[in-house]
Amino acid sequence: MEYSQDIKNRLRRLEGQVRGVLRMMEEEKHCKDVVTQLSAIRSAVDRSIGLIVAKNLEACIREANKKGTNAEEAIQEAVQMLVKSR
Repeated sequence: MEYSQDIKNRLRRLEGQVRGVLRMMEEEKHCKDVVTQLSAIRSAVDRSIGLIVAKNLEACIREANKKGTNAEEAIQEAVQMLVKSR
């Protein structure tokens, strides 16, 4: 699967957010602020997972339609990936 520049940029932002949380910890910021940032990171990771799974599913359905096969297996696999990610 080819990953778009958008998803790569999202992950780079996440990387920066994680570095920011580490910096907050080193500066002994309040735990509430650290947890708030970690929650934002978790939400961003969840959105990234959803985007990757959706793009992969889209590609699998197109391929199944092109081959004239049933896309149900690809859909079930996508659902399982989302369930496992939680």
